[in-house]
Amino acid sequence: MQDRPILVIGATGKTGRRVASRLEARGISVRHGSRSSATPFDWEAPETWAPALRGARAAYVTYFPDLAFPGAVEKLESLCETARDVDVEHIVLLSGRGERHARMGEDVVRHAGIDFTIVRAAWFAQNFSEGYLRDPILAGVLPMPGGDVAEPIIDIDDIADVVVAALTDEKHKGELYEVTGPRVMTFAEMAAELSQATGREVRHIPISFDAFHANIAQAAGPYVADVFTAIARETLDGRNAHVTDGVMRALGRGPRDFADFARDAARTGTWTSAA
Repeated sequence: MQDRPILVIGATGKTGRRVASRLEARGISVRHGSRSSATPFDWEAPETWAPALRGARAAYVTYFPDLAFPGAVEKLESLCETARDVDVEHIVLLSGRGERHARMGEDVVRHAGIDFTIVRAAWFAQNFSEGYLRDPILAGVLPMPGGDVAEPIIDIDDIADVVVAALTDEKHKGELYEVTGPRVMTFAEMAAELSQATGREVRHIPISFDAFHANIAQAAGPYVADVFTAIARETLDGRNAHVTDGVMRALGRGPRDFADFARDAARTGTWTSAA
């Protein structure tokens, strides 16, 4: 049974590529799920779902850009039905912390008739180094809405480690791991850590949600901007301003601090113009 591959949906994404590489480093067979994969997977092409899932013993499921996007929960429900029909045994779902639509997606997976693990994650630290906020950081600014609301931002490497543990050890079946970093931080405090790591000033600029939308739309297009702005409006109200023990419960160790993420990312040159 262990010879059956694990399907990683979103295998070219921030978490998916980390999960796939970690599994492969353990000698585990991985089926990459993306539009360009040998066995393609496309959320917009349901005819690709069954071929990608068939023969897999487990699947890591992420929805791009987020479960908050219109129609995402319905597609997830159809995917779970397909997974059950082709005898996938375990689904690990990446969910978003404090998001109403993400909770709806979690409920879909819980009631799908398949073993599951849910990883409910805080905001990603790597949004600053690999995502829509990299260019502003490069320019020395961190433009974010939400005022002085604090977030326990998490390193994606911790998320990947939790997902891999869930996919490779049956003790994680049926668990919900709400994963955060080890401390809550305002965006001004994050900017200070980024300044320390990069050796140059990064200033937090409080902006409106409309300005946030415009910035993301310019960097990533209106499709992504709509989703992330909706999430920001919903969650940057203080509801997530506390840490959880999900990483510790899953891995037996604490989560990585944002300062360590920033320092290591700076060492790799991610915030240089040539990166």
